[in-house]
Amino acid sequence: MNNDLIEKVLEEVRKNIDLKNIDMKKVDKIIQSSSENLKESKEVQENNDTEKGNKREKKEADVMSAPSPITEFVGTAIGDTVGLVIANVDSLLHEKMGLDKKYRSIGIISDRTGAGPQIMAADEAVKATNTEVVSIELPRDTKGGAGHGALIILAAEDVSDARRAVEVALKDTERTMGDVYGCDAGHVELHYTARASLALNKAFGAPIGKAFGIIVGAPAGVGVVMADTALKTANVDLVSYASPAGGTSYSNEVIITITGDSGAVRQSVIAAREVGLSILKSMGQNPVSTTGKPYI
Repeated sequence: MNNDLIEKVLEEVRKNIDLKNIDMKKVDKIIQSSSENLKESKEVQENNDTEKGNKREKKEADVMSAPSPITEFVGTAIGDTVGLVIANVDSLLHEKMGLDKKYRSIGIISDRTGAGPQIMAADEAVKATNTEVVSIELPRDTKGGAGHGALIILAAEDVSDARRAVEVALKDTERTMGDVYGCDAGHVELHYTARASLALNKAFGAPIGKAFGIIVGAPAGVGVVMADTALKTANVDLVSYASPAGGTSYSNEVIITITGDSGAVRQSVIAAREVGLSILKSMGQNPVSTTGKPYI
C-alpha cells in the first residue's frame, strides 16, 4: 500500500469513528472497507484508461490501413515503384501525349530504381490485359546507383483494363527484381523471357514472340565485359547496345539486349551474370540480390 492510499484510508477512518471512544475492531473493519473501495475505484479508473488507449490505438490503426483518398493511386512495389491510373485523361494532355483517340484511360508505372524489372513486369501486364504501350522512358536517377528509373505509360479504352495492367505489373516487379544485384561499387542486372511482347518491343526493339534477354553492368566497364561474355557464350543475336554517351541517360552503365533460341538466350544471360558478379567481388564488394530470390 503506497503513502497516498494510506492517507486516504486514514481520512475515511477519521470520518467514521469517534476518536475519544476508539473501538479497534471497528477501526480494522473501516480500514479494510476503505481500502477495498479505493482499490475498486483505482481498478475502474485503470480499466477506463486502458479502454480509451485501445480505442485510440484502433483509431490510429484504422487511419493507417485506410485506402488512399487519391482515386488515381493503385499501389506500390519495390524500387520506389508507384502504380497510378487516370480514368479520363484531360483533352490537352491527351493530345500532347499522342494518345489514340479511342484511348481515354491510362495506367502509369513510375519508379526510381530498376527500370528493367518494371519494363519486364509491364511486358507481362500487356500480355494479360487489353492495353497498349504508349511510351517507355528511362530517366537518369542516382538513387539507383549508376542507373535509371522508368516511366511507363499504358493505354486502354476501359479504365478497368488500365487498372488491371498496373496491378499485374506491380505484382510482377517483385519477381523481376530478383536478378538485380547491387553494392557500393556498382550493380549487375539481368532479365530473361521466353516470349517478348509489346513493352519490350517499345523499350528495346525486342522481336515480339521470341526469347529475349537484357544484360546490364555498372560501372560501364563491367557491362562491356558482361556483353562480350554473353555473345561468346551462345549463338544469340545482339538487338541493342547502350553506353553512357549513347542510348542511356548518361548513366554509368552498359546495357545490351539479345534474342535467339530460348535456351541460348538464357545461357548467355547466366554467363554474363556470373562474370559481372565476379568482377564486383574482385573490387572488394559483395553484390546481393535485391529480393534474395533470383528468377533466371
